[in-house]
Amino acid sequence: MSEVADRYRTVAEGFTRRAKAVPQTAWDAPAPCDGWVARDVVGHLVEWIPPFLRDGAGVELPAGPSIGTDPAQAWLTMSDGIQTLLDDPDHAGRTFSHPQAGEHQLDDAIGMFILGDVLIHTWDLARATGLDETLDPAEVARMFEGIQGIDEVLRQSGQYGPKIDPGEDADMQTQLIAFTGRRP
Repeated sequence: MSEVADRYRTVAEGFTRRAKAVPQTAWDAPAPCDGWVARDVVGHLVEWIPPFLRDGAGVELPAGPSIGTDPAQAWLTMSDGIQTLLDDPDHAGRTFSHPQAGEHQLDDAIGMFILGDVLIHTWDLARATGLDETLDPAEVARMFEGIQGIDEVLRQSGQYGPKIDPGEDADMQTQLIAFTGRRP
């Protein structure tokens, strides 16, 4: 089992805890991402990740229910599929090759392109639904260190808004959230 498998398990469990705890009435609560509601946070993940892995590595993740009927289970079905890939050395070590992401080992591609998205969207889902916003501190530190050097690329991608000043005494999670353009 790879280091990415363990890291993904930790981050995904955090998202899963929040998704399972969302009250049915809160799925349409506004999310920190402009124009999104809580359900859209899950929808984003379950809509972009499967084709990304299919196109890059020929991986077919299991399909769950629609986010319209059961967003938590839609997430869990997809996430369990990713964890199954990562826990199998034959799958985790296969080649991932994508025109926009380059060529990597599959587990490394998941660590680079998916894990951080799940981490940040855990905060989005928690913020939208009034749940615990605390993220895994080791992953927060890893992501914050990694994205600072690609600030311009992130802003040009349109996936992040302008940085927000978190204040001098902000903890690392608050700094990360503000760096991604979200108001902590």
